[in-house]
Amino acid sequence: MYEVLLVDDEALARNDVKSMLSWEEHGFVICGEAQNGEMALAMMEQHLPHIAIIDVSMPIMDGVELCRRIKERFAKVKMIMLSSFDDYDYVRTCLMNGAMDYLLKHRLNGEALVSLLNKAVQELQSEEREHEARNAQTRMMESLSPVMLREHVANVAREGHETGDALQEFVRQSGVYADAVTYGTAFVQIVPFLLVTERLTDVQKNDLVHKATEVMQLAVGDVQKRTVGYVGEGRFIVLFSFAERSEHAVMTQMKQAMSALSHTLEKFLNLRSIFTVGSLCGSLRQVAVSYRKADQEMTAMYAQGLQAPMLRETLFHEESKQLRLYVEQLDLDKIVQLLTLMFAEVRTLPAYAIKVQMMVSELLHLMEMTLKRQFAHISPEDHGLIPSRNEIARLHTVPELGEWMIAYYTHVTEVVKKQQAGGPYSRHIAKAVQYITDHYAANISLDSVASALNLNPSYLSRLFKEETGMTFTEYLNRLRIQKSCLHMEAGALALKQISSEVGFVSYTYFFKVFKTITGTTPQAYIDLLKQSKL
Repeated sequence: MYEVLLVDDEALARNDVKSMLSWEEHGFVICGEAQNGEMALAMMEQHLPHIAIIDVSMPIMDGVELCRRIKERFAKVKMIMLSSFDDYDYVRTCLMNGAMDYLLKHRLNGEALVSLLNKAVQELQSEEREHEARNAQTRMMESLSPVMLREHVANVAREGHETGDALQEFVRQSGVYADAVTYGTAFVQIVPFLLVTERLTDVQKNDLVHKATEVMQLAVGDVQKRTVGYVGEGRFIVLFSFAERSEHAVMTQMKQAMSALSHTLEKFLNLRSIFTVGSLCGSLRQVAVSYRKADQEMTAMYAQGLQAPMLRETLFHEESKQLRLYVEQLDLDKIVQLLTLMFAEVRTLPAYAIKVQMMVSELLHLMEMTLKRQFAHISPEDHGLIPSRNEIARLHTVPELGEWMIAYYTHVTEVVKKQQAGGPYSRHIAKAVQYITDHYAANISLDSVASALNLNPSYLSRLFKEETGMTFTEYLNRLRIQKSCLHMEAGALALKQISSEVGFVSYTYFFKVFKTITGTTPQAYIDLLKQSKL
């Protein structure tokens, strides 16, 4: 229901208006009656109507003055003016003061009154829609303001001085950083960002960045005084504003806030971070200089151990080739030995150093690629062979990373060995296959394997042929040739060394077996490998 206030000094005139129509049937209700303008204003202060029907000529305060006052104080109220006089000056004055229409009393009837009331309702509804639209726009702008502010701040970190003016203009228009006289920045690096996000989709990565930004903002406080912006690749900027000039007080507050940020990030998202604090400045145009100082300090911390730019593909290149070979041979002793040496080389570096992070990333990538290439029949996820990156994020030192990596490689190697040994074979043959896999490089024979398994050699020979489709010697030779090919791909040993390394006592016999199984000579195979790399 729309509420209507009647304002007329004549009771008879008010009764005539009230009796002209069934108000509630048309969606209206008379909420009050006033005898003059002052009484009407007093009633409006207590309860504001939607519409006021006002007589122009009244004692104490006439309708013209009341119209003016209502426009000043209660602009939402729609005013319909009534008069006994057809005076253009009255009409003009009332319309100028906000009245929506002006009617003569002797021409007023129910139909005309309903028409005016409905017109007032249409204007009220239109204004309400406009008001809601403005509110929605305001809410949208308020919600976008932190996003836009963060982007402006991040742009200063990305592009430097060129964006300082844009930030200052946005701050001027939005009113953020009110009363600030001192500014400072901090550089935040999520330490395991490369490892944590390497296997995430773009959507998942963006979600992680959004969560990290919100958690950091929660830790440092009001976004309009301390703003967190995402720069890229796990790097964030925090822009601080202060209403005080004391350098000691400001730096103390910044460091306390950053310590809280690091603690909160690790507590809620299990993400370790490091930070550096830039210099203080008195203008937003100088913020880029502050951030550059923090960036330089971060680079010195994060890039420890890198004497020159190093690409992922060339990091520990020789060690990676050897490790790939040992993994494909399932040689756990050599795997552990090589991993121990690799982590010993970086033991003096902090775990967050980019060289350490890149090495860990490459080691994980190497194992995953090896699994996909050599052991396609095994589902890495089903056997827990690919670890959660968040699991690595909890490790704080290089020795911890080394121990974890050795344990991971050991676990994968043992699982693959069991899978290879099990296959479709019976218990006895599965054990025999496992024994051959573990000891192929030694001087083993059918008799020695049967003895190790407490089986009769003739029984093992017959059963082995039935289940594998090969004799014991054929199976052993094929495995040795397969391992010799891996050595050739690695390129670290000479052919005679390879033949000995995989268990052949005679190079001549190795040569003969290799050609029988592969259809080519060992040297021709190596030449073919070289051509494929050109």
